[in-house]
Amino acid sequence: MKRKCQNFLNIETVKTLFYSTKDFEQPFLEAAGGRHKDVSFIREALSIQTVNKAKGFDVISIFAGDDASSNVIAELYQTGVRFIAIRAAGYDNVDIKKARELGIAVANAPAYSPYAIAEHAVTLMLALNRKITTADNQVHHQNFTVSNLVGFDLNRKIVGIIGVGKIGSILVKIMHGFGCRLLGYDVRQNKELNEEYKLEYVDLGALCREADIISIHTSLTPHTKYMLNSKLVNLMKQGVMIINTSRGGCVNTADIIAGLENGHIGYYGADVYENERGVFFYDYSDKEIRDPMLKKLLSLPNVLLTPHQAFATQEALFNIAEATFDHIDCWENGQDSENELTRASYEIVLQHQQLCNTSKN
Repeated sequence: MKRKCQNFLNIETVKTLFYSTKDFEQPFLEAAGGRHKDVSFIREALSIQTVNKAKGFDVISIFAGDDASSNVIAELYQTGVRFIAIRAAGYDNVDIKKARELGIAVANAPAYSPYAIAEHAVTLMLALNRKITTADNQVHHQNFTVSNLVGFDLNRKIVGIIGVGKIGSILVKIMHGFGCRLLGYDVRQNKELNEEYKLEYVDLGALCREADIISIHTSLTPHTKYMLNSKLVNLMKQGVMIINTSRGGCVNTADIIAGLENGHIGYYGADVYENERGVFFYDYSDKEIRDPMLKKLLSLPNVLLTPHQAFATQEALFNIAEATFDHIDCWENGQDSENELTRASYEIVLQHQQLCNTSKN
């Protein structure tokens, strides 16, 4: 339920700047924001170097790779920005505490399409298992042999799901359809998933010991940073498959590489990478990648890496755009926005606005 409060902006039109605008998402954003006249799109990501571009704007919208750390948030406040709409579910790139202290409201899009992410995780599983990339490369070179393309049945395999929220719950249903035994690790337990899909909740150690396939669907927090590391890898079955479509920092990449190189990890599929900022979403085809861990991952035959594309479905892009402008509409009309992460008191926001106006006068 949206709480009515006074329109603290006290202006006719909210000025909004979209950072990190991608060519494939802009048509969806333009369609969703049709009635908004003062909207600008730039390709640059938000950083301490580009924060000055927000001067004169009330609202900015950012993506997962933008830098909204403490010092950037402070600079945004000085430019006059009072609202941040994140075009993603994750918000580990935003200093929520600093935003709350300054009275900047922040909202994300947590449920734009959990199907998109869960289905992409399954895509990575199947492609790795059935050697689809290798097979495609071979047949394009007129090599139709099958000797190195042998995979395994998913039926009756044990799938461990770390984080059984919106995305993880959908993955439970999909993998149940394959006939898998399902293990889940989460602070909250969903009885419906247990009753209908036979999901067994276990501790993280047990999940790592028993699962043939491990799929990560948790947010990145100080508690989940490097959640999967060498200690847990050593508990896993020989030849285990690990899938990561959540955040790159949830795994210790160096430990994953070590496990891949010594053969303990059989497959690694990921749509994220812990140092992806400034690389993913950019074309490096005519440049050298200097990150040694990323270069190593790309060189390993049992690794399938996609460039943070799991969210990129038509349905998800439509929903993200709608959610973003819903936040902006709420803020423009002096209402609490759903999915607001700061839950900042509007009286505090108003007080900051009045202080800013007084200092200008």
